[in-house]
Amino acid sequence: MEKRKGVLLDSNGMVRAGLNDLGLPDWDFAVASTVEAANKVLAGSHPLVGLVAFTSPQSWSPRELESLIARHDIEWIAILGRELLHNQSLAPMVLRSFHDFHTLPLDRDRLVMTLGHAHGKALICRSIVEQDDEIGRYGMTGRCPKMLQLYRQLDKIVTVDAPVLIGGESGTGKELVARAIHHHSERANGPFVAMNCGAIAPNLIQSELFGHERGAFTGAHQRKIGNVEAANEGVLFLDEIGDLPLDLQANLLRFVQEKTIVRVGSTERVRVNVRVIAATHRDLSRAVAEGQFREDLFYRLNVLHLGVPPLREREQDIALLATAIFKANQHQKSPQVKGFSSEAFRAMCGYPWPGNVRELINRVQRAMVMSESKLISAADLGLPSSDVDASGQTLDEVRSTVEREVIESSLSRYQNNVSAVARHLGVSRVTLYRMIDRLKIVL
Repeated sequence: MEKRKGVLLDSNGMVRAGLNDLGLPDWDFAVASTVEAANKVLAGSHPLVGLVAFTSPQSWSPRELESLIARHDIEWIAILGRELLHNQSLAPMVLRSFHDFHTLPLDRDRLVMTLGHAHGKALICRSIVEQDDEIGRYGMTGRCPKMLQLYRQLDKIVTVDAPVLIGGESGTGKELVARAIHHHSERANGPFVAMNCGAIAPNLIQSELFGHERGAFTGAHQRKIGNVEAANEGVLFLDEIGDLPLDLQANLLRFVQEKTIVRVGSTERVRVNVRVIAATHRDLSRAVAEGQFREDLFYRLNVLHLGVPPLREREQDIALLATAIFKANQHQKSPQVKGFSSEAFRAMCGYPWPGNVRELINRVQRAMVMSESKLISAADLGLPSSDVDASGQTLDEVRSTVEREVIESSLSRYQNNVSAVARHLGVSRVTLYRMIDRLKIVL
């Protein structure tokens, strides 16, 4: 039976010695004495369980430790003396960041049960992720750390019904996130109504939101149901909420608080059951400070907050996204176009993408139609080539450059999982480690 793998963060070796004395034949722990060393261990392998030994509340920097825990998707167990459970700084972190804790002295039966529970939970979590599309979740493409964090946040948000505020630059896919929340929530069978608050004339917004009665104003020839009422039993998505005029924010606040609306030209209150999801590219807390957005409305909308990362912070997802866009638009491409050149992928990874995913979609779609070659080039995408000038290089230097690019690209694709990269490249793990060492690639 293959041993279960874990990592032990232990500064003085005390817990390591205790584990050796207990004798746990089913477990193999890699030991790290610093947080930095633990990060390196976890980058090279993917254990499901981690142990952190505390000899005092100051054993580890809280910031570094919580960063370690957040960065790696495994279950963590705190090993500590019983007296530390009452420490006012340590106890909250243990409750917040750890799957469980084990008090000293080590007890074999208790520890085996705790480890087994943590390992089982980690397996379930990992299987849920693997059951989804291998390149992403919630209908989104991306496996970089920031997207994995977004998926974990969505796991929690889709189970409740509170308002959500989605922040992010234009073109990052905020509406896609809102639709994912709707599709995976209990309101999935209800309507999803989207409204761009920045694209409607100010004098029409109130009517668009709340509807109007016949004769309410010139041109109102019949009753119209507004977007809020149309979203009853479902989700109302208010895009670019930061552009909503200040005088109309009070009306929106009343609806969010009371769950009732009054159509323009009427005095009758209509009760609605709607989940509000808002989005903006603006910094609303700054807008509140500058008097451009109501503070009370901000806090009503910002119950749950999501931040969608810009594409320039998702470099390892760019090839996945470009490939997904290509597959989704194959019916529109020129017949001879078969895919992307390696030069195109390098150019895309080196470009800052001010227009984010929306710009990537635009450039790829245009290149698929206009390219005259089998493989789309950087020039087809309208991007500068990032290829290294090989003139003057020896054959060994050119070969090393290519090997480095292939290995680094594969490591990025497989989240630094050396075993998976070795299988993908058709070499042994030992050979791959030698190549990584020779090329001085940092894991």
